[in-house]
Amino acid sequence: MTETRLNFKEMCAKFDVTPRTLRYYEYIELLTPDREGRSRFYGAREIARMTLILRGRRWGFSLEDVRQWLLIYEKEGTDAQMRAFVELADRQLADLTEQKKQLEETMDELQSLRDDTIKSLG
Repeated sequence: MTETRLNFKEMCAKFDVTPRTLRYYEYIELLTPDREGRSRFYGAREIARMTLILRGRRWGFSLEDVRQWLLIYEKEGTDAQMRAFVELADRQLADLTEQKKQLEETMDELQSLRDDTIKSLG
């Protein structure tokens, strides 16, 4: 059974990221592809890490949070990583809840001003 390996261009396409993004993730050492000459190849580990990086970004985690979370797996294993994820998720859920509250207040205020404006026109 051969391991899945993607070249640089295939990795960009698979994850719908720009070459600049992929190079940046390598630069900050979130990804470490195999190198053969000037070519880069991404195996199962890097593909899994990229999935986690993008998922973390979608949920609003900083790249530093993602880095620390990935390092926990390497140094302490799965259980420690899962415990750290729960802490990160709890913190992010609290932040998102506050943002949602603020957004709802802003929308209510805008709706009220809009409705008052329509009344004054009519």
